[in-house]
Amino acid sequence: MPRIPKDFGPKHPQVVVLIGATGDLSRRKLLPGLFHLASAGFIPGCRIIGVSLDELDADGFRKLAHQALDQFATRNVKDGGWTEFADGLDYVPLKSGVPALKAAVTKAEKALGGSSRHIHYLSVPPNAALSAVRLLAEAELVERASIIMEKPFGTDLASAVSLNAKLHEVFAEDQIFRIDHFLGKEPAQNILAFRFANGLFEPIWNRNFIDHVQIDVPETLGLDRRAAYYEQIGAYRDMVVTHLFQILGFMAMEPPTALEPASISEEKNKVFRSMVPIDPRDVVRGQYAGYRDEDGVDPESDTETFIALKCAIDNWRWAGVPFFLRTGKKMADGQRIISIAFREPPKSMFPTGSGVGAQGPDHLTFDLADASKVSLSFYGKRPGPGMRLDKQSLQFAMHETGLLGEVLEAYERLILDAMRGDHTLFTTAEGIERLWQASERLLEAPPPVRLYAQGSWGPKSVHQLVAPHAWRLPFEREWRDPNRSGA
Repeated sequence: MPRIPKDFGPKHPQVVVLIGATGDLSRRKLLPGLFHLASAGFIPGCRIIGVSLDELDADGFRKLAHQALDQFATRNVKDGGWTEFADGLDYVPLKSGVPALKAAVTKAEKALGGSSRHIHYLSVPPNAALSAVRLLAEAELVERASIIMEKPFGTDLASAVSLNAKLHEVFAEDQIFRIDHFLGKEPAQNILAFRFANGLFEPIWNRNFIDHVQIDVPETLGLDRRAAYYEQIGAYRDMVVTHLFQILGFMAMEPPTALEPASISEEKNKVFRSMVPIDPRDVVRGQYAGYRDEDGVDPESDTETFIALKCAIDNWRWAGVPFFLRTGKKMADGQRIISIAFREPPKSMFPTGSGVGAQGPDHLTFDLADASKVSLSFYGKRPGPGMRLDKQSLQFAMHETGLLGEVLEAYERLILDAMRGDHTLFTTAEGIERLWQASERLLEAPPPVRLYAQGSWGPKSVHQLVAPHAWRLPFEREWRDPNRSGA
């Protein structure tokens, strides 16, 4: 069991209203995550009220939750921990309405001793979010409450502005947590530590030393029964605005005045304000062969399942440095990589054929998988006579520290932060609206989709987009096996 830092968890017991409690996200991530937080002692007390369209009672919801833990929990579920967790589960069918929800919350508060706070998690499609907010308002569940909103937050600037305005009629901005599970991952947070805690890297984190940056999130998965959702959203709205741009904000921000939510959010928003509007000519949209044959997909669909783009940040630190972003479905590999390419020396003293430059520039690479990895590649002399150079690497992997068991999964970390009122890893109304504003030209005049084969790296034109550079995937360097002799 992880060692719990003193005062890291919330100070008050929590009543969690989980709207969409029987859905896929709830079963895969939210219920297992809440079980771990509660059973590991991160929360001083917790009761969960499931709300959904399904006609269940409390025992039916407990059975569903137990099945979810059996199928998706990444840690062992002990009988004693499950019994205590199950005692704190309740369920309200949506058709039972406001009185039943209000009564269930009152019952939970009494069981926790009356000093609890509320966390409302809206695990619902975007078009159901405002009706869920109205339900909470009518049940008088706004005071002492925070609300977690799932992505996408709007589908363009107008819808985001409207959604924010209607949401602010009920909840104040400091009560709202717009979740991006990418920012809950240890590697995303490690970018802040890597940059601002080390005198080696912060002085070179600018246009004078960095040639270009890639943020690359290919996926091998397809629609996974989400055709109706995906047809309305597409890869750009689903992944770029909500995930990749948020990672870009962490990577490109100026040093905050303090490691505090307000300071970090402000520096991220400065990056978003400095983003040059996306030019459709700098975008490649793709659709995997066979997408239009999927159940629920329009036979003439123009929805992109792949997107790659070049964007720029118009400020002193990053002027002239291109940022290349790529993501797609049904691709050759599934990875989550930030790759920072450093400028090459202006002149080489090494002879032709020595190997210098043959394998591209030096790179600093962050692997955004849950088990954090960082690699720094560089040229070094090959042993033996003469001057032959090979690419070498310095590597860090979380599993080598023996602390892998300390890692909270992304949703666990973000739920815990919301319970604590910590907005560091969440986006603001201003930030999301600015990103939609920078996307307007692309959304108004998107380039045509180009077909690509399933299991490939996307349309061929993606290589022209990044030229004269090259995409870094698949990951070029093997990670050391700490159990291998001589490693």
